[in-house]
Amino acid sequence: MIDRYLLRYFLAVVDQGNFSRAAALCNVAQPTLSVGIAKLERTVGAPLFLRSSQRVELTAAGARLLVHARRIETEFALAERALATAEAPRRLRIGWLASIPADRFAAALRAERAAGGQTQVEIVEGNERELHAHLARGRVDLAVSLIRPGGTRFAEEALGGEGYRLALPGDHRLARAETVAAEALGGETMIARRHCEALAATSRHFTERGVRPFFAMRSTNDERVLAMVAAGLGLTLMPESYRNCAAAGEGAIGWPRLAGFDLTRRIGFLFADHSEPAQIAEMPIVGQLRRALMKSGET
Repeated sequence: MIDRYLLRYFLAVVDQGNFSRAAALCNVAQPTLSVGIAKLERTVGAPLFLRSSQRVELTAAGARLLVHARRIETEFALAERALATAEAPRRLRIGWLASIPADRFAAALRAERAAGGQTQVEIVEGNERELHAHLARGRVDLAVSLIRPGGTRFAEEALGGEGYRLALPGDHRLARAETVAAEALGGETMIARRHCEALAATSRHFTERGVRPFFAMRSTNDERVLAMVAAGLGLTLMPESYRNCAAAGEGAIGWPRLAGFDLTRRIGFLFADHSEPAQIAEMPIVGQLRRALMKSGET
């Protein structure tokens, strides 16, 4: 029989990445936690972690146990809530792709709260690779990320799709154009969005047309990028949904299309292995996210 506290020690090590932080999270001394993990390994009959001086990694047995441990802990929590005199709000851990405008999430949260929702939300930001890792490790229950052709190993629900547009300072000579050719931007200063999934395709598009701009800034913060574009520092390429961002400002940025650049992306939900996709998909906050993301795909 596996005691619950041992599973909590195990999950803490997985989530925190090392024994010292896991011990602090569980409010126990590190030797106590290490003894607990050793006891759990004896119980299951296999080592659960590969230990090094810098971090720990799951063994194959640890990865198998992780899926069950998440479900067991979830069921424990549900049982405790059912027996409590005052029901605690349900918690949902959501991974958020850094290249999706944050105002979509904010709109969904406002709508859910206005409707009386009480879901306790934990947001974990990351790029596509990081979110896939969080899903696989059970760090998040649901990720709002890219839906790729051919799918992924995770259960998914496709939502809105969108293309990309140039973001130019509002007073730029081409800001009000419908379409701009890459060749017309020779000598322009640009800002690189380093986390953008279209970065390689964008670079190739300009290089093939002989355009090699000066980069005044490289950033993973889209709000900062929009502020710098509006201030006239340079131009960039962004998903179309950023046109309606409050950070863009009324008339502060022009949004012409880039001629010949037809790349599109599709956004949707990816569900973790330990989760129950059908149940999560029906949660009010997820419904509000669905509406916000489908609206953002309208161009």
